[in-house]
Amino acid sequence: MSLKPVPEQQFLADRMLGTLCRYLRFMGYDTVSANGFAEGNTKEDTLLLTLALTEHRILLTRDFELATRGKKQSVLITSDNVLEQVKQLIDQGLIIRRLKMSRCSLCNSVLREATIQETEDSDYAPRNNHGLAFWWCEKCSKLYWNGSHGRHISQRIGITVNDH
Repeated sequence: MSLKPVPEQQFLADRMLGTLCRYLRFMGYDTVSANGFAEGNTKEDTLLLTLALTEHRILLTRDFELATRGKKQSVLITSDNVLEQVKQLIDQGLIIRRLKMSRCSLCNSVLREATIQETEDSDYAPRNNHGLAFWWCEKCSKLYWNGSHGRHISQRIGITVNDH
C-alpha cells in the first residue's frame, strides 16, 4: 500500500494581513492575498469565502464576522503584530517555522533558480555573491537570495542557522 503525500496547507489572506501574507510566502506557503483583487467589491467577503472553499485554502482574517461565517475554513487572526500572527499559526499547527524562499513575496509565483545572466543583470544583487543561491520570479522579474534580509526574517520567526 502506498501512501499519498499530504498536500501542504494553502492560505487566502484578507486585506488586513498583507505583511503576514508576505511572511507566509517567504516561508514557502502558497498564499493568495485579497489585496490582489479589485477594490470596492461589496461582496468581497463572500468572494473570499467561496474562493477559500473551492481552492481548499484556509482564509486568514482579522474580521470576526468573516471568520465566523467561514467556520472551519477560516482562522481569526487575533493580533495585529506579524510575529504574533506567525506564532498563532504555528501554535495551531497550520504552518511550521521555516524560511523556504520558494515563492515570490509580491505575486506568490513559484520561484526558479536564477540564471547567471539574471544575477549579473540585476542592479541590486550583491556583487560579492560567492556561496549565495539566487531565485527568480518570472512574473515579476525579481531576483531573490537569502542574504541579510532572509537572516533577519529567520531570526524574527525564531529559526536558528542550523534549523534550515
